Amino acid sequence: MGVKKKVKTIPATLTQFTAAPIAEQKKRRVAGYARVSTDHDDQFTSYEAQIDYYTNYIKGRDDWEFVEVYTDEGISGTSTKRREGFRRMIDDALSGRIDLIVTKSVSRFARNTVDSLTTIRQLKEAGVEVYFEKENIWTFDGKGELLLTIMSSLAQEESRSISENCTWGQRKRFADGKVSVPFHRFLGYDRGPDGNLVVNPEQAVTVKRIYSMFLQGVTYHGIADRLTADGIPTPGGKKKWSQSTVKSILSNEKYKGDALLQKSYTLDYLTKKTKVNEGEIPQYYVEDNHEAIIEPDVFEMVQREIQKRGRGKKYHSGAHTFSTKIKCGCCGSWYGSKVWHSTSKYRKVIWQCNHKFQNDEHCNTPHLTDEEIQQAFLAAANSMLATKATVIADAKEMMELLFDTTALEQEQDELLQETQLVSDMVQQCIQENARIALDQTDYLKRYSTLTARFEKAKTRLETVMDKLQQLQTKRAEIDAFLKAFEQLPDALTEFSPESWHSLVDFATVYGVDDIRFTFKNGQEIRA
Repeated sequence: MGVKKKVKTIPATLTQFTAAPIAEQKKRRVAGYARVSTDHDDQFTSYEAQIDYYTNYIKGRDDWEFVEVYTDEGISGTSTKRREGFRRMIDDALSGRIDLIVTKSVSRFARNTVDSLTTIRQLKEAGVEVYFEKENIWTFDGKGELLLTIMSSLAQEESRSISENCTWGQRKRFADGKVSVPFHRFLGYDRGPDGNLVVNPEQAVTVKRIYSMFLQGVTYHGIADRLTADGIPTPGGKKKWSQSTVKSILSNEKYKGDALLQKSYTLDYLTKKTKVNEGEIPQYYVEDNHEAIIEPDVFEMVQREIQKRGRGKKYHSGAHTFSTKIKCGCCGSWYGSKVWHSTSKYRKVIWQCNHKFQNDEHCNTPHLTDEEIQQAFLAAANSMLATKATVIADAKEMMELLFDTTALEQEQDELLQETQLVSDMVQQCIQENARIALDQTDYLKRYSTLTARFEKAKTRLETVMDKLQQLQTKRAEIDAFLKAFEQLPDALTEFSPESWHSLVDFATVYGVDDIRFTFKNGQEIRA
């Protein structure tokens, strides 16, 4: 029989929660945390009530010392990154200013399991406890972490469910053609009584100016510099314009009264990371949704000009009226401006082929001065103005014959329906295979048939849409040409950038006495 062991208990001398001697009456420093996740008025009462409640609750305990009620208003709980009040509270706790944090529930603290557990463990290591009142969880309790993990997971699942419901609601709005934009950062429109877009007359002037400058050959950078110099605020209220802001305005279909919906979507409901929609989910195009600031014809002309302005051999500079408007008849490159004798009294600006001396065989086209180009343009334009009535009549007759898009538009509608139908059938086929044990040979055959059908319809749809866009853009260009041409006098006596840009598509130089102007109605005249 073994020797009976004698066990002597050594009593605790320090308080578990404060690490202070048991005999010492030291209060726990306690902070409250309150958060509401929306800015709606019906949540404001809850927000104020939480602050008032935790202030009185903490101060009502004799063994607690009130520190502060930290707050976040109108912030989502799925991530701690944007919650300034929460982050400040954690910093204060880790730096030793807080012993206990009291909050309403796990979902008020965080709806992200990883964030919640990581933060709790950091606080635990620093000797800071958290009390979740609704669930009655104390994190220093032995069962605390298990309960916390379960409750945080449930809160995260609730957040996922809410996110899915919001996404469904938003996509239903899109499918119904309901348009919404960030009005505080959207130039040219205000929110109307029904929530739709209403033209802001003052801002619309700036939008029209941007489109006008672009069609006159000014680059994105040049437009941004002019708007900045004139002190016009950006859509976000800043003083300095950027090229990207200008390009965004020039390419946004809302300025012609239409709206493309679901351009991007949220990838992850926790991180809120978004992605440009490249076909992963449906998009919806709403025509004539609101009053246009830019005429649809002008908008299409701008889109065509955006496509034309590419880098490479035919790079558009936009630094001058004649930039990317004069072609070399020898190699097809654009003419660019060069300065001769830049530091002397013989300084002269000339235009010549940008690639004149870059190849083994030099281009034999001549250089030209501004005056020579202007005089050649006036001669060609006046030649056409001499038969003004005939030019207008011929152009209108040509438009009726060449630009009837009825058949293409009908085919486009049919192909859109076909691609949507087959896309749904493909998705249904995949889901069925995931749920039911199908014969894989039959499944692959069915899947391949559907995808081949989809690709065929999609390829034809892209071809039809491209043809439609080309015809509509060209029609818009000729229509704009006719409007400008009809307003001109019977003869031009002076050169103006406005008449140049409204009439001329480009000029091709073959020789000093052989400059051919291609006008926007397709007519070529040698000056």
